[in-house]
Amino acid sequence: PHENSPIGLLLCSEGNTEHIELLMLGEENIKVAQYLTQLPDKQWFIEKLQKSIAIAQQNVKGLNSNKI
Repeated sequence: PHENSPIGLLLCSEGNTEHIELLMLGEENIKVAQYLTQLPDKQWFIEKLQKSIAIAQQNVKGLNSNKI
């Protein structure tokens, strides 16, 4: 009841550049993938972003290999 409003994170990457944006969210219909009580350091975000990119690239390769 007495918690701060949630924030969202937008993680983007292009080439060797990573970009992180914080978004203020309303409290309606919030879905939480991971709940943290303190903001992690920059390296944590970089590692999460790089892992997400690797997973996305594998998924795209899998989709392309299924095409006739």
